[in-house]
Amino acid sequence: MSDTPAAASSSLRTYALRLRPGDDLRKELLRFTEQHQMRAAMVLTCVGSLTTTNLRLANQEGPTEYKGHFEIVSLVGTLSINGSHLHLSVADSTGRTIGGHLLDGNRVYTTAELVIGEMPELDFRRETDATFGYKELTVYPTAPRPGQASPSRTKRK
Repeated sequence: MSDTPAAASSSLRTYALRLRPGDDLRKELLRFTEQHQMRAAMVLTCVGSLTTTNLRLANQEGPTEYKGHFEIVSLVGTLSINGSHLHLSVADSTGRTIGGHLLDGNRVYTTAELVIGEMPELDFRRETDATFGYKELTVYPTAPRPGQASPSRTKRK
């Protein structure tokens, strides 16, 4: 029987934003994360369209770029000023769908409508995992601010 780690919890604060034609999807998400000093956030939903899609596909070292008109069918991942991890899936005019790691260079065609969730009681960090040597997500509680009580945590047995 494996020892399942306890899951961390937090309240949720949400933000809604719209990106405009020509905006770089990843750069704008990271700028928003930095502007709001988000330590633990996620993409709750995103719909929109792109004229350029730039992804790192599974098991590939470098980027693959696609030109044309694409519908965003999924954008998921974690956001943090300590490092983000985002995956994008898009469909072309035939319905063919591709997806991979979101890179810089994904240009908005008409719009990208996003809802971002922030968990203010958590701190996402990227730390090297010995299994494969990649920097993977680690979750910490945030340090209470001066004069603020520490949030209560429920431990899992």
